[in-house]
Amino acid sequence: MSLFDKNKLPLSKEQQERVVAAIQQAEKRTTGEIRVFVEKHCAYVDAMDRAREVFEELGMTQTERRNAVLIYMAYGDHQFAILGDSEIYEKAGGPEFWKHAAQVFREYLRKGEMAQGFVECVNELGNALAAHFPHDPAVHRNELPDEIIFGK
Repeated sequence: MSLFDKNKLPLSKEQQERVVAAIQQAEKRTTGEIRVFVEKHCAYVDAMDRAREVFEELGMTQTERRNAVLIYMAYGDHQFAILGDSEIYEKAGGPEFWKHAAQVFREYLRKGEMAQGFVECVNELGNALAAHFPHDPAVHRNELPDEIIFGK
């Protein structure tokens, strides 16, 4: 399947299920939240600007512990961004951690393995969230849906 077919999603149903399962597994170990947003084109020159907009639109700034993370992708423009809310951004190690997470994702994308890239990136983010925001039975609730959001 070509990533550029107008009416086809860039991930098959089975691939989507693998990514969602990775999100659910990661979130079992943390109070953090991970979301994936995929669209064909980025409305801005910088994918991080669009990621900030999507982050806000999805209510990700409203998590109780400010520990939500968004993986944003504009597959038609070959752009992506990983955005963490204020608390997780600093606690995970600042810019160096986020560069590493992006590099993990980028390596799979270069090999044409988008779904596995999402899974591995979610695993990296989940490890950081679990280390700094471990599962707390008193707070365990899924604040945000786990499914992949497909934009225009």
